[in-house]
Amino acid sequence: MTEESKKEDSKGIAGAPARVPLPIGYRQGIITAITVLLGFSLVFLRFWGFEAPGKWNVSAAVAAALAALAVVVQMVALWRSLQIKDDDESEYKKTLRWFLSSAILLMVSLVFSYLSFLHIVKW
Repeated sequence: MTEESKKEDSKGIAGAPARVPLPIGYRQGIITAITVLLGFSLVFLRFWGFEAPGKWNVSAAVAAALAALAVVVQMVALWRSLQIKDDDESEYKKTLRWFLSSAILLMVSLVFSYLSFLHIVKW
């Protein structure tokens, strides 16, 4: 193979970079991870919103709002991961960023709920 044919193979249409597919199993893994975290988030939100004892305060409401926002971001990440175009490495990286953002939001929500439960943050 000549150098020119190697360059042509590494470029797509009109000089765009060629599509780089994910290794087998990556999409299934991220879909599983998202659904596990989504399941936990929904159970936590149900407990925090309906079953937790005590009175609501601002920090408890912030925790619930952040958990709800985390669920929405997780659903966006799940939607992205189920798209055919997510088999491309660059799209997959964007989906991973959505998933990481949702996990961070959920962790912040859990911290707020814990502090609210201990009555450390009352606002």
